[in-house]
Amino acid sequence: MLIQLTVRVASIIQRRDSARLRELLTTIACRARPAAYEETNAIKEQVLTASPECRGNDACLTRSITIALLCRLRGRWPSWCVGVSLTPPFTAHAWVEAEDRVVEDILLVGDYRTFYKVEAGRSSRSAARP
Repeated sequence: MLIQLTVRVASIIQRRDSARLRELLTTIACRARPAAYEETNAIKEQVLTASPECRGNDACLTRSITIALLCRLRGRWPSWCVGVSLTPPFTAHAWVEAEDRVVEDILLVGDYRTFYKVEAGRSSRSAARP
């Protein structure tokens, strides 16, 4: 039930434009401790099991925000990342990382360049180079 509620919250907040979404998640991540990889991966598995709308390549934004919010409810925060494809056609993807590792993702994140990330207890920073 908590997962379904969190999915609904994620679905609502993801409708914000990217700058406001980033700002909101940065505020939520403030004062959180970094999430551990195993804990984050376990939460991801629970989300995928309980929520069909979080499965599949086109569900990355909802899935990643849901995982991050559930971690935050435990006082933790994974790095929430958004990236763009390195080769055409242009695609965007969102995922989470913990302990500097991608938490098992459906897509090969190595095919994406991190555009920005929201980390625990920090303001968001751009990974894009000028």
